[in-house]
Amino acid sequence: MSDYLWFEGIPLPTAENQKEKIEESRDKLVIRDEDTVILTYPKSGTNWLIEIVCLIQTKGDPTWIQSVPIWDRSPWIESPDGYQKLINKEGPRIIISHLPFHLFPKSFFSSKAKVIYLIRNPRDVLVSGYFFWSKMKVVKNPESLRTYFEWFLKGNVAYGSWFEHTRAWLSMRERDNFLLLSYEDMKKDAKSTIKKICDFLGKKLEPDELDMVLKYSSFQAMKENNMSNYSLVPEDMASKDLVLLRKGMAGDWKNHFTVAQAEAFDKVFQEKMAGFPPGLFPWE
Repeated sequence: MSDYLWFEGIPLPTAENQKEKIEESRDKLVIRDEDTVILTYPKSGTNWLIEIVCLIQTKGDPTWIQSVPIWDRSPWIESPDGYQKLINKEGPRIIISHLPFHLFPKSFFSSKAKVIYLIRNPRDVLVSGYFFWSKMKVVKNPESLRTYFEWFLKGNVAYGSWFEHTRAWLSMRERDNFLLLSYEDMKKDAKSTIKKICDFLGKKLEPDELDMVLKYSSFQAMKENNMSNYSLVPEDMASKDLVLLRKGMAGDWKNHFTVAQAEAFDKVFQEKMAGFPPGLFPWE
């Protein structure tokens, strides 16, 4: 168990983040027009989306995703190791981050880089986060779901408030280089989502290539792929029994929330996310 690294009001996992590197990336990292940026709040389906984007790049050929760890294929800005990889990498990059809007590299906002922002029902994000962070050694571990529920509503969890993170990034949703996806829509119709991503990235897949992307980005395929299932995470960062791909479903929160918790969450959601158009959040 470790406490957070607090930076400009945001609690960050200690081992993965360094203040100096985040400041440096915000002020100096150049996001290139040809880059693809995947942005999420933790536990929103990040690795699934990375796998899909990687497979689109290879037209469904699984060789790359089965031979190179996911964090090397798509380095994390906020990780010192990932940051170094991004600086040294030539050509178009797939860049990943959980960083909130105000900590993201400034160069991005004047670039033509394509950004995909994936959102998920925050109730499921909360439950998935509880089971994940409980096994990680780089954050403050919650003793119970009840404790984590309280932390989550206050924003005292890794990467801060889901509500603030989502509100800020959604301010960009009208831009041509911004694609908003939802985990729920991906679960409902993965093929249509993959087509949408292809259109956005200017990629064309033949029907058999699309089928390959679907096949190798499936929950079961990712669970069995050691390059993608986090089985390579070192023991100083996570418990041996960490399961990255736990259920891969929408609506699991209903198995864990009490009636009182569901009502309390609804109230906070309505207050914090007021002003967004109806239908933007497919789970509401």
